[in-house]
Amino acid sequence: MSEEVPDVSKSVTVHASIEQAFAIFAEKPLEWWPPTHVFVKDRQSITIEPRVGGRYYETGADGEEIAWGTITEWNPPKRLVMTWRVGPGWRPIFDDVKASFIEVDFVAVDENTTEVRLTHAQLHRHGEIAGQIHSALDGPSPGETLEQFADVVREHAA
Repeated sequence: MSEEVPDVSKSVTVHASIEQAFAIFAEKPLEWWPPTHVFVKDRQSITIEPRVGGRYYETGADGEEIAWGTITEWNPPKRLVMTWRVGPGWRPIFDDVKASFIEVDFVAVDENTTEVRLTHAQLHRHGEIAGQIHSALDGPSPGETLEQFADVVREHAA
């Protein structure tokens, strides 16, 4: 697959300060992460380690941990970038060489409103399956993940 696979960007505007929106995204992923996006059996937790080089990973009931990727940029409350380790059959891959990036930007609209932009970038890094991944992600905005995130923000920021 060539480097011509375009990025996929989606956004949602939430009624929360930029600090609240970032904190909910980074500290409560188990609440907003779609239940169909899972690598482990009986997922019990999702952790985003708050630093460059940290992992974001899920843990199953049996203690198995599988990392979805590595934090490559950590700039609260404005930006978070992570690798996305998804391979053929939507199964995990275990290094960042063939991983694309998830870029999440938080933009304050005003004191109590934040636009959250999520971009799947450099999808060409997935090789042969890049086009398939692009097609799966390239639906209407905000998409399942950001829609669920907005619901969780409504619950916590109310």
